[in-house]
Amino acid sequence: MRSVIEVGPGSVPVHLQGAVAVLNEEETVWEAMLSGWRAQQFARNLAPSTVDRRRELVTRFRVCADAYPWSWTVGAVDEFFLELRAVGGAAQSTILGYQGALRMFLEYVCDPRYGWVEQCWQRFGDHPAQVFHEWNTARHAQNGIAQPGKRPYTRDELQDLFDCADERVVRIRQKGSKGWVTAFRTATMMKAAYAWGLRRNEVRSLDLVDCASNPAARQFGDFGIIYVRFGKAMRGSPPKRRSVLSLPEMDWSTEIMRQWVEEVRPLIARPRASCLWPSERGGMITADAVSRAFNEVKREAGLDDELDFHSLRRSYVTHLLEDGYDAFFIQQQVGHEHASTTSIYTGVSPDYRARVVSDAIARMATTMIPTAAKD
Repeated sequence: MRSVIEVGPGSVPVHLQGAVAVLNEEETVWEAMLSGWRAQQFARNLAPSTVDRRRELVTRFRVCADAYPWSWTVGAVDEFFLELRAVGGAAQSTILGYQGALRMFLEYVCDPRYGWVEQCWQRFGDHPAQVFHEWNTARHAQNGIAQPGKRPYTRDELQDLFDCADERVVRIRQKGSKGWVTAFRTATMMKAAYAWGLRRNEVRSLDLVDCASNPAARQFGDFGIIYVRFGKAMRGSPPKRRSVLSLPEMDWSTEIMRQWVEEVRPLIARPRASCLWPSERGGMITADAVSRAFNEVKREAGLDDELDFHSLRRSYVTHLLEDGYDAFFIQQQVGHEHASTTSIYTGVSPDYRARVVSDAIARMATTMIPTAAKD
């Protein structure tokens, strides 16, 4: 029989090429497939955490299907995702992510360059085939999937949130507790996320060197530009970088950041630490710690459950739109590849909509006056 030619990471390993007998053939070939896919993904520079999550998912699907990939069917797909939706209550975005990962695994094992199709046919008289098609999987209705309950803060809600965060700092400090420093950190992080439209991971990952002056707007001092180095990555790509300009509407934020960096941060930061928001242990604050601290403030402020940390970013987009900023400029500020993604974040207030209508009526009245005068 013709042996498989190894072409790179992910190919059938040498010890399986041809029809060499092995113990427990099915399990051996299955494990070799997983190892090969792992190598292929690492060759594409994917993160180990992403690779491990995908491996766990593929293994979970194999157990549910009670079959190996060369025997998978569309019926197994239906059963697996029916249980996820009906029993597990999985979200639409979760279903899309799972189906995408499983589809990619089958694309890998069905690719003739890796030799798995021929290997399975020689050993089992069957071969893997793609069972995830357009007609039996969920589809993206838009470039981003937003939960209906998620929305931006109104300006009053945002003020209530920030006031509550500031009051916590004062209250804790008056009690003589050192906890006021971490409360100040939480308040400043929240305001920074809103002032520059940052995601939770983007704001927590900032270093001191990511804050810089803007030669065209020196009034913002050392915080005229925020350099985001850990923006949300596209699938299979490294984190996206972008620079976010400070805006006149957010000029209050630069003084808050200066106070944090120069006066408060030194009380908690260890020598030579570079992270902008050091934890009590000295390293970068974790995402869970950010969420917990934020949720405490939000609950104390009495705000709705659907308002989360990401709603600060939604508010940034919405309020800039209401203030008359160009949509493309906003898109560049928040780092969206497509304008349609930015539009999902937008939730203009009733006051703004009423103002737009009033302005339109006023313009119509102005254009009609000359005509009426001629009559």
